[in-house]
Amino acid sequence: MPRLSRRIALVGLAAAAPFAARAQAQPPLIAGAADLQFALEEIAQRFRAETGQQLRLSFGSSGNIARQIEQGSPVEMFLSADEDFVFRLHSGGHARDQGALYAVGRIVLFTPPGSPLRAEAGFEGLRAALEADQVRRFAIAHPGHAPYGRAAEQALRAAGLWERVQPHLVLGENVAQAAQFAIAGGSQGGIVAYSLVLAPALRGRGAYALIPDSLHEPLRQRMVLTRRAGPVAEAFYAYIQGPAAREIMRRYGFVLPGE
Repeated sequence: MPRLSRRIALVGLAAAAPFAARAQAQPPLIAGAADLQFALEEIAQRFRAETGQQLRLSFGSSGNIARQIEQGSPVEMFLSADEDFVFRLHSGGHARDQGALYAVGRIVLFTPPGSPLRAEAGFEGLRAALEADQVRRFAIAHPGHAPYGRAAEQALRAAGLWERVQPHLVLGENVAQAAQFAIAGGSQGGIVAYSLVLAPALRGRGAYALIPDSLHEPLRQRMVLTRRAGPVAEAFYAYIQGPAAREIMRRYGFVLPGE
């Protein structure tokens, strides 16, 4: 199974570029929240095919990426899973403006094969497994800096299960790592991004149920150009808002602005 942890990928880089091309500036660095890993890679590949422009993609928790940008990271465009991080960057002078809403995310309860948990939106299965002492490891992203982890905590609190599940929590640095933990040996499941369970890396690797969005604050995902952004990043920013990118985002389970 492909790793879901934080990584940097160069999209569309030719295997044997001539020396003159190598000497040019690197393609722009686009940083995205971990829930976007597969959707954004697909969008970037299509952007490259249509425009011939290359991008570098980096994925991680939104809080960590925002902090890196504040510390001088050469990111030109940031797609956050929490719009508050974009607002913070703008107020601190690190972003051109307050950006644009590009999606609203959803979370799911995910259970691997053989888990005693039932994947049910209302957490009845998790509640029953906790009462039967059948839960040893339960994965979520770190609520301190990962928006999907914060949403997971809010949902568990709303269901009255947060205190009971805390001793069994395994915290991922971001929601992609939490998904890795949720399917690892000895894990009974976790709460992860809907976009990840729809991706090829997790499709068919377990059962899942959408958690009602009434149980957590909306995962309003906003993107922004940083002060470092150049023409290629500007073009990709516009492309994300176009029909081709929106269709890809829709396939990965995101709720789109205006829909």
